[in-house]
Amino acid sequence: MWIKKQIPNIITLFNLFFGCIAVIFAVKGNLELAALFVGLGIFFDFFDGFAARVLNAQSELGLQLDSLADMVTSGVVPGIAMYQMLTQVFGNPFYAESTTASDLSLLGINMGYLSLLGLLITLASAYRLAKFNIDTRQTTSFIGLPTPANTLLIMSLPLILKFQQEPWIVEIILNKWFLIGLTLISCYLLNAEIPLFALKFKTWGFAENKVRYIFLLLAIVLIFLLKFLAIPCIILLYVFMSLFFSKKG
Repeated sequence: MWIKKQIPNIITLFNLFFGCIAVIFAVKGNLELAALFVGLGIFFDFFDGFAARVLNAQSELGLQLDSLADMVTSGVVPGIAMYQMLTQVFGNPFYAESTTASDLSLLGINMGYLSLLGLLITLASAYRLAKFNIDTRQTTSFIGLPTPANTLLIMSLPLILKFQQEPWIVEIILNKWFLIGLTLISCYLLNAEIPLFALKFKTWGFAENKVRYIFLLLAIVLIFLLKFLAIPCIILLYVFMSLFFSKKG
């Protein structure tokens, strides 16, 4: 019986394990492999709650462990990834030989330090996770963008740059204002008072899950048409559909 109660926690630890591997690759600048291991971590993050419900093994320990694992996989990794992408624009503030963009200065300040803005995503994720644990309103839906969804948004960028190298896409993603703007929007969405539906199915009926079924169908179509570029589109679709149906309801 003890083992059964621990199965959801073991699944959560797999999330943390793959998140730690993703951190290693993100620090080394290999954002494609970091994205792969983040995806594996989020996969296990999705199923730990499902396993807890099926096995009737929900616990306060599991709740806290889930947030700690998410802090690594969906907090630390996207912050480092955004930092790495910003260094491609502004340069690395910690290495003098990284002079491609760090020679730029404003009032004598090395512009490379602007790359550290990417870590705001990590700070905003930590704040969201701490707030989520004490917010009784988020039992069946979310208020603000969940950290895994935000992480998918950020980690899709290096995959798009790697596998969909159309010049206009690269130019947009590696634009300094786009990256800074996305960082700030990401931090806002994580903690905004915006109601968002959860993808948890309590029943399989269409009437009570209409929004979820429509969203999943549109998401599949977007993936088929746009490949990796579909990921940020799906996150935007998620936010807009949540706002539309919450107002309609």
